[in-house]
Amino acid sequence: MIDTWQQSLPHGITLSCRASGTKGRPVLMFLHGFPEAAFVWDELLEHFSRPENGGYRCVAPNLRGYEHSSAPTDVKAYRAKFLVQDIVALIEQECGADQALAALVAHDWGGALAWNLANQHPERLRQLVVINSPHPGPFVRAMQSNPAQQAASAYMNFLVQPDAAAQLSANRFDKLLGFLRGHDGEPSSRQSLAAKAAPWLTPELQDRYRAVWGLGLQGGLNYYRASPLRPATAQDPAVANITLPPEMMHIAVPTLVLWAQEDIALLPCLTEGLEQHIPNLKKVDIEGATHWVVHEQPERVIAEIGAFLQPQ
Repeated sequence: MIDTWQQSLPHGITLSCRASGTKGRPVLMFLHGFPEAAFVWDELLEHFSRPENGGYRCVAPNLRGYEHSSAPTDVKAYRAKFLVQDIVALIEQECGADQALAALVAHDWGGALAWNLANQHPERLRQLVVINSPHPGPFVRAMQSNPAQQAASAYMNFLVQPDAAAQLSANRFDKLLGFLRGHDGEPSSRQSLAAKAAPWLTPELQDRYRAVWGLGLQGGLNYYRASPLRPATAQDPAVANITLPPEMMHIAVPTLVLWAQEDIALLPCLTEGLEQHIPNLKKVDIEGATHWVVHEQPERVIAEIGAFLQPQ
């Protein structure tokens, strides 16, 4: 049973949320990425809320700019510090001022928020699970020096174009559905398994995505516009001149990183060197899966998270 509601936060932002499980139980919070929405976690919300699987209170917000959540028009409102502020406030609403999440589970852009939150507010979570979302240390390094990852991330420079939302919306979101199928209409040497038909992307799921995207794409695209972590161009140095101090990259909480090996946008090289930033790290490679592993292999994702979670 999934409950939905609009959660107002003290700083004026409202997040549309989905949840399963009894209030007052230890909380698992799930953060989605682009171009997804909170509903992608429904199977996990229902699984982990069952008594035999921990009986957690499971909460998945639609991030700022998505679905029915607040969507400021100012690009600056999508900087990391404001996005993290939203999630910290939601954690306090769900857990109280003195309690921490049992775990924060995040994918893609949700993972970017989760890395920041775990670094800046480690007291707000006991464990962290990140799925195909690069830690800033390896990501900056790869974006500055790894030609393969630079090429794989070139799509980011399309997503920041002024007409990106219009292009993605054309023909009933055909190009955006192409992202989910593992291609963008252009040939790629790394499409491999990802470029094949995506059987999980059923007509019913496509319609569900179209309904969410029809509410607006610009909020999600503003994440890319507000971040300097994208490939450098002749007009924009972007990531080229960024240096991150070690204290901004340290993750103190026990962390599970799940990495689908057929991700054509975020390559496996992005997990190299994680140990220097995360002393208590478990890394699991998932073969035969793409960036959309939560859709493709939900049973595997559930099993790995369940094995990692510490008893409450």
